[in-house]
Amino acid sequence: MQILGVDIGGTGIKGAIVETDTGELITERKRIETPRPATPEAVAATLRELVHAFEWKGPIGCGFPATIHHGVAFTAANIDPTWVDTAVDSLFTETTGCPCHVINDADAAGICEMRLGAGKGRKGVVMLLTIGTGIGSAVFVDGILHPNTELGHLLLETKHGAQKAEHYCSERVRVARDLGWNKFGRRFGKFLNRLEFLFNPDLFIIGGGVSKKFDRFSPNFTLRTEIKVAETLNQAGIIGAALCAADRTLKAGEDPAGQGG
Repeated sequence: MQILGVDIGGTGIKGAIVETDTGELITERKRIETPRPATPEAVAATLRELVHAFEWKGPIGCGFPATIHHGVAFTAANIDPTWVDTAVDSLFTETTGCPCHVINDADAAGICEMRLGAGKGRKGVVMLLTIGTGIGSAVFVDGILHPNTELGHLLLETKHGAQKAEHYCSERVRVARDLGWNKFGRRFGKFLNRLEFLFNPDLFIIGGGVSKKFDRFSPNFTLRTEIKVAETLNQAGIIGAALCAADRTLKAGEDPAGQGG
């Protein structure tokens, strides 16, 4: 099945048509700047622009930076606060004229990694962590997603008092505070140690752009848990959103015929 996968981020809205049987991007990725302010109406209009650029008329999967409950945004930690209680599925569907299926962005990346990447075939508890502006998380138990975990908001005890993990060891913090890789590694390792104590995972998967430098900061970790770098990297959100939309399309018995692209 072909699905338009979209990754909605704080700086850019990226998309490509995905062959969901293989996870292959069958078009070049297109990117449009995220509008400012990123209100629901403005982001929906930008999504419509992206859909028109692909001349797309079929199902769309969207990874979105918020907890999503039955198509409704419940949080807005790193996006415009007007998104809270917005029916995102319905808004995007009405604006684009295409059936839209929205999922938390880290959950989308996790689905991609579990099916096609570092978590493929893994049982037990697998935790994907994406390091970026914030810290996203996706948790799987025997391959089944427990959605909307938001572990980047877990409080850590630091010498400056209790801090949210994403305010202590995200990529944004590393750049803003000019942290060296060793110091950043110790900070992120502290977060991993806390997760290890609380959840006893079988595998950590580290994603986000900074994962390309994994060898620079990972020697500072002290873990029992196996740890791997995400394999699908910057395409994970697009592919995972498309895979989720394909699953929901088939489950709902929708007809994907007449797709664009």
